[in-house]
Amino acid sequence: MNQELNNRDRKNLRKLAHSLKPIVMIGQHGVTAAVMSEIEVALIAHELIKIRVRGFEREERRAKVEEIAKKLDAEIVSMIGGVVTMYREISETD
Repeated sequence: MNQELNNRDRKNLRKLAHSLKPIVMIGQHGVTAAVMSEIEVALIAHELIKIRVRGFEREERRAKVEEIAKKLDAEIVSMIGGVVTMYREISETD
């Protein structure tokens, strides 16, 4: 992502994501290559996705989500409990 989201953009994306259901689940096996692949495919298809993260304490969960966002060049829109909303603008090359 070329630039960080500002507060207005985050607010609008949170509104859009409100009705979305988590489409990727991260469980006891953590962040595997298959999970990363699923998130990548979901971001390409939808731009805005929700991910459910289970089985980790708050700090560990945040660290894992930030790692995913960094690797996939995505932005974390919100993180409420175990549900994370992520956004990555679809580029022309995808």
